[in-house]
Formats: sequence, structure tokens, C-alpha cells
Amino acid sequence: MAPRYTILTGGESRSFPAGDPFLAAATDPAQAEVLVLLGGTPYRPDPARTAILIELGTECLGVHTGEAAGEEGSNALGFARWRNGADAPSPLVELVRQPRTSEAALAAARAVLEAAGLIVALCSDQTGRIVDRLLRPKLNAALRFLDEGLASAKDMDLTCRLGLGYPEGPIERVERGGLAHHHDVTRALFEVYGTPAYAPARRSVVAAERRDSGKDRA
Repeated sequence: MAPRYTILTGGESRSFPAGDPFLAAATDPAQAEVLVLLGGTPYRPDPARTAILIELGTECLGVHTGEAAGEEGSNALGFARWRNGADAPSPLVELVRQPRTSEAALAAARAVLEAAGLIVALCSDQTGRIVDRLLRPKLNAALRFLDEGLASAKDMDLTCRLGLGYPEGPIERVERGGLAHHHDVTRALFEVYGTPAYAPARRSVVAAERRDSGKDRA
């Protein structure tokens, strides 16, 4: 049986938006072994809990817990449910551990998430975790190819679907998820790693500037 969990919500959660069954299954705080912090709820250590799960954006878990020369770790873990921009959340959850994360906390966190029907991928505490570090350079490349006139968006998407077996092409994926959202994620990656492949593509910069100036709402 999975551990019981309770939830504290400080704002809108990207991993578990309103109406998600995970929210309804939470139990009374006094009975819960696992504490789940959603929507920017501040983290406070609580050794009485088996595990504390902190919802992450692009930031590292260490932003919330602090770090200690590679010796950090406790009963706190980070997590983020993969979501393509404004799309509904996927079943994939990236679960973030630190070097000395409690094994009991890790087991409890995994059990809670898997009992909710989610698929858990364990990763270390890196900005962008697994999916964004793999995916965003490919989306950037497709946007740059579009700027360079290599092919139309339709032809690039068709090539990736038919030639590579992808369920959708890169341009349709990044546009559906939101170019401004793509900009925000790639900018965060680029600021940490400095790798040119993470630098926001021109079209995403334009989308972010239009969003921030309010032109998209005009």
C-alpha cells in the first residue's frame, strides 16, 4: 500500500491542475507520511515526514533546500510532471534526488506517484532535468532551420513523422505548447549551461516579447 500524502498549495500547479484526481486523493495532514508542496508553497524541513515532495519549475531542488558541497540531501525531493507548455500534463514525472537523499524518502515518493498511475523517472538535481535538456535543443534547431529556409514548417513536421516515426513534428509541438513558454525554458537552460544549443531561438524570443508587451492580448 502506498503511503498516505497530504498537499499544501500556494498557487496554480503545472503538475496537478485543478480537477486532477491526485488532489482529491490527499488525506488529512495529521495522518500523512508524505507532504506534497505545490504551486510555489515554501519549503520548511519536517523530519517527522517520511518524504517531502517539492514541485519544481526549471529551477534546481537546491534552490529550495540549500546545498552543502555535494553532501546535501534529506527527506526532501523535487518533482515535475512533464508538460508541453499549455498541453495537459503527461503521465511522466521527473523525480529529483540529491547526493544524500534518504532512501526511505525516495521509496515513499516513488510509491505515492506510481500509485496515482504516473511513470517515474529518477534524475539528479540539474536545471532542465532529463526531458528539457534532451528536447529543447531539437526544437531550437527546427526553429532555426525554419528561419534559414531549409524547409517549410509543414515539410519538417512531415519528415519527422514519416521519416523518424515521431507522433508529431517539432514545429507543431513547440507552437502548440507555446513559443513563449519554450523561450522561458531555453533561456533558463542557457543561463546555467551557456551551451549555444540552449540559446532561445529567434521566433521564441519574438513570442516572449509579444507576450510581455501585451501585444498578443490586443
